[in-house]
Amino acid sequence: MTSPFRHTRPVPPKSATGRTAEVYAQLARDFGIDGAPTFVVLSSAPELLTATWALLRESLIAGEGDRTGKELAALGVSRANRCPFCVDAHTMLLHATGDHALAERLARGELPRDDGHARLLAWGEATRVPGSPEVAALPFPPAHTPAYVGTVLSFHFINRTVSALLTENLLPGNVQRFRAVRSLVGRSVSRTVRRQVAPGAALALLDEPGSAPSWAAGTTAGPAYAALRTASETGAALLSEEDRALVRETVRAWDGRHPPLGWPGLPGRADRPGARLALLAALAPYRITDEDVAAWKRPPYTDGCLVRLVAYGAFAAVDRIESALPLAAHEEIA
Repeated sequence: MTSPFRHTRPVPPKSATGRTAEVYAQLARDFGIDGAPTFVVLSSAPELLTATWALLRESLIAGEGDRTGKELAALGVSRANRCPFCVDAHTMLLHATGDHALAERLARGELPRDDGHARLLAWGEATRVPGSPEVAALPFPPAHTPAYVGTVLSFHFINRTVSALLTENLLPGNVQRFRAVRSLVGRSVSRTVRRQVAPGAALALLDEPGSAPSWAAGTTAGPAYAALRTASETGAALLSEEDRALVRETVRAWDGRHPPLGWPGLPGRADRPGARLALLAALAPYRITDEDVAAWKRPPYTDGCLVRLVAYGAFAAVDRIESALPLAAHEEIA
């Protein structure tokens, strides 16, 4: 079977031990998918695997709010980021929630019939643009903000690591493009998706996560987000201070648009390959090529180093998006 992994060769989940094995056990129990490539691809950097799972679990799965609504917001994010792998995954998960007609409308490129569903999809999509006025009006109760914001931020990160390090094929041969397959796979995990889970289980897998952001204060999504921020920052050590400054300044000025093919500010492979990879991971991860990786990934760099560098760039974009979210007024209301 063709591997879904690009640029790395993760250890098979059955060979996992310690914290990584605990993450896989929680994934199977609470996400319903054994060895999901979305997470396996991060396993050479266990701190990233653990924190990514924690944020997804504590926001999308265990957080407040309707699962269909959060799947729609995540689908909007994945559309905005041009991540077909994740778009297909959320479409199948909508089948798992029981919203079959909705899932198929979206698979055909149509809008939801329900206005509330349409607003959630559009809100998720608009979060790619830092400071977008379309994000200011929340399409969910203010009390659900930590779960929805945690969900969209987790997928702004996951979309980027998936686009950089996995193929576009969610299932072998892209068979998820067939309606019967989408429905069948969705139904196979429906019992898990519809089951209520208690928040907090993923936090037991984390080390000291750091300070939670104000929008998630008092919730389990907060420490999970802080842990992902801390884990992603380890990739900074793989770049020079000059390259880190370039990444920070470029992402700080980013307006949410996809860079043009002739991106004038993108460093070349020959002179600054690490900065090039980090910036691509942040703003256009689907453009990372074998040549981009080969120009940088030389001894002593390993698969774990590549995952950490991609995560560093990916979280730079997440941080830009998170810092521009107009949530202060809603936090006061909540």
